[in-house]
Amino acid sequence: MIVCVCRRVSDREIARHVRAGMTFDEVQFELGVATQCGQCESCARDVVAQCSASHPIAALSRESEPSSIQLASAITESRAWNSSRHSASA
Repeated sequence: MIVCVCRRVSDREIARHVRAGMTFDEVQFELGVATQCGQCESCARDVVAQCSASHPIAALSRESEPSSIQLASAITESRAWNSSRHSASA
């Protein structure tokens, strides 16, 4: 489902970033969600809260915590990361 129409950001993209360990502010900075008209902010925050509650990073033990390399890979594989890299090089 598209959460942010202005930036065309889906709930799946937001969830992927939250599962990679990002907060709402970090997701907002990375994807641009809730930075234009602001109508999607409450829905985007709800998606972040639901994903944070279902995958709490802080509750992981050190042994089961994903490495920073895995988190970086998850972020750099996202469409938002790739599109921002392409636009920067253009």
